[in-house]
Amino acid sequence: MPSPPAGGQAPAIPLRRLAVLLGGLAMFGPFAIDTIFPAFGEMRTQFGVDRVAIQQTLSAYLVAYALMSIVHGPLSDAFGRRRVILGGLAVFTVASVGCALAPDLHTLLAFRVLQGLSAGVGMIVGRAVIRDVLHGDDAQRLMSQVSMIFGIAPAVAPVIGGWILGWSHWPAIFWFLVLFSLLLFAGTWMVLPETHPAEARLQLVPRRLLRDYTAIFVNPRFQRLAAAGAFNFAALFLYIASAPVFVMDILHLDESQFGWFFIPMISGMVLGAFASGRAAGRISGTRLSRIGFACCGVAVLSNIGYTLLADQPSVPWAILPMVLNAFGIALVFPILTLAILDMYPRQRGSASSLQAFTGLVLHSLVAGVVSPLLSREPLWLAIGAAVFAFLGWAFWRWEVSFGGTPTCPSEPAALEPTDRL
Repeated sequence: MPSPPAGGQAPAIPLRRLAVLLGGLAMFGPFAIDTIFPAFGEMRTQFGVDRVAIQQTLSAYLVAYALMSIVHGPLSDAFGRRRVILGGLAVFTVASVGCALAPDLHTLLAFRVLQGLSAGVGMIVGRAVIRDVLHGDDAQRLMSQVSMIFGIAPAVAPVIGGWILGWSHWPAIFWFLVLFSLLLFAGTWMVLPETHPAEARLQLVPRRLLRDYTAIFVNPRFQRLAAAGAFNFAALFLYIASAPVFVMDILHLDESQFGWFFIPMISGMVLGAFASGRAAGRISGTRLSRIGFACCGVAVLSNIGYTLLADQPSVPWAILPMVLNAFGIALVFPILTLAILDMYPRQRGSASSLQAFTGLVLHSLVAGVVSPLLSREPLWLAIGAAVFAFLGWAFWRWEVSFGGTPTCPSEPAALEPTDRL
């Protein structure tokens, strides 16, 4: 049985059940992105708008997600993890009802913003929950288990969206999200204990929050680790954001065949998360990160090579490089995330929020600017993904060159953000 971190209490819940719940909480954010992909064509027709306009349903969601991500963590540091998660789920449920009933695109965009403001609470606060109850290799194992469950969401969400469209219209997708969030609310209410006790909480003082965020953000090590993770995932997210064009216009599949793209890709991510968990305590974080980035490099180069040689990209060959890329990302991400959280043991929520914000700002730009520019041509997409993967690797190498060891220590570091100022 893994031991709790110093000064903490073991969760009053089996760790496997905790992994399932936290994985589900991390899933509802991606579900709000991916389930509506198959409905883009129907929504364009109903609202009478073009492809760029309907793409803003994704951009509006992600911008709101990114902006609110800097608040979820500090709220959980001040009021407790469980209460903040329940509040976020309640808001997400209301927002999903509004999306389902939206009569026009402007109303839909407004409720998509409200969805984005609440959707990050499960992932961001869930990371802090993991580090509240475990440390060292045990934390890496639990983070990897959560990543495995979380990784299922982008694979099954568009498939579910396609099935729903087979017997109903696009608002039914948002009613599905209402049901899913209500189930998560009930599960959190009944199962999740409070992992951040009252005596460890921090007052939500705006001046202190700004000071802590400034101290975390200007920390060069945080910048390197956060950028490495954000750019590395952006190589894959470029294809996720471009999925409607890539699947239907480039691969010439229909709305019910998004699984050909998502299921193999996410299978690679799940396998990578499983391998990361199995490697905890056996392979150093630095070595495992090196293996992960090497997989990403081979993947993006293979993708460019196939795109140059193929007259018409087709499954499964156009998807295989993304499977390897997803595998490498899943090897690296738990290590980078836990390294960031362990830099600030008393402000884990804030550290998790700022890491998420850094990634989400980048990924919002990818979805709203880069994807519309590159998604028309398969080669442009492949080159764009390679550039992002290279930038992620470069920031990681920069961290290693400074003597950084992206691994999860056996005890939390005694470092406060203000000590860096």
